[in-house]
Amino acid sequence: MNHASHQLDQRHQQDTSLLGTSRYRHALPQLNGHTLVTDGGMETTLIYHEGIDLPAFASFTLLDNDSGRTTLRNYYQRYFDIARHYRRGLLLEAPTWRANRDWGAQLGYDGAALADINRRAIALMVQLRADNRDVAPVVISGNLGPRGDGYIADKQMSVREAGDYHGEQIATFADTAADLIAAFTINYVEEAIGIINAARAHRMPVVISFTLETDGRLPSGQSLGAAIAECDAATGGYAAYYMINCAHPTHFDQVLPAEAPWLARIRGLRANASKRSHAELDAATELDAGDPVDLGQRYRALRPLLPNLSVVGGCCGTDHRHVEQICNALAGNGRN
Repeated sequence: MNHASHQLDQRHQQDTSLLGTSRYRHALPQLNGHTLVTDGGMETTLIYHEGIDLPAFASFTLLDNDSGRTTLRNYYQRYFDIARHYRRGLLLEAPTWRANRDWGAQLGYDGAALADINRRAIALMVQLRADNRDVAPVVISGNLGPRGDGYIADKQMSVREAGDYHGEQIATFADTAADLIAAFTINYVEEAIGIINAARAHRMPVVISFTLETDGRLPSGQSLGAAIAECDAATGGYAAYYMINCAHPTHFDQVLPAEAPWLARIRGLRANASKRSHAELDAATELDAGDPVDLGQRYRALRPLLPNLSVVGGCCGTDHRHVEQICNALAGNGRN
């Protein structure tokens, strides 16, 4: 065993005591009457508010040093405080959106190093839950991102390729205390179906969160309703639920037809603060944080259209201020 492998083995042994067993894998609270708060735009918060350089938009690299781990703890603690104030549970998304093979390789992480850092991410979530015992339920999610660009549906994989690719990260999470798998900014159905199949193979609950363009369609051009229907048809409805993320409410509120059956499959919403298109956001040099109060009110307006909404948070440009206003608006407290 070489020195690097020995270090990884030692670190894994040290973290094993924190991994434990999953708490909610077989009974997700958000499926059983609990509304959970989750975080905002982690990467945009860390880059623009904390002044941290995140190559390839990868926050998992912060787990490799004490300063980075402290930054992550402080980031998540704000959302524990919000959940505590509004007497809600919390969904902790591990900082592993970029911790897959291709993105990891760009940053110098091989397969062993990625498996190690995914385990350590879940260990941090377990420790945060233990440190905030008065907030409950706290559900831990192994977070996945797309193999490619979350905004562009190019270089598409087949269903089998996607399952093999994402199965590596899912297999790691399955051996930790992660309660579910959540795949974010997914922009075409073959990748979504592959992820669902891989999660089922590892007996993990899975959530698919689609990103939408300004016309309310996936970047692949498919409608949201059709994408959900195709995923469910191909997988026997295995996904626990679906989410929308990385789009402003004005981009998709018009494609949520009242009482459409597929709306019942959407349980989570993590919208952008900005009304800009993805192309405009990519070209922007400054953060567009939008209006937290207005965003909260838009969530409240969407509530009647999404009868099973049970996970609320934010995406690009949002931070704890936006999530607090979302919780405030959904609690019926109006504008403040």
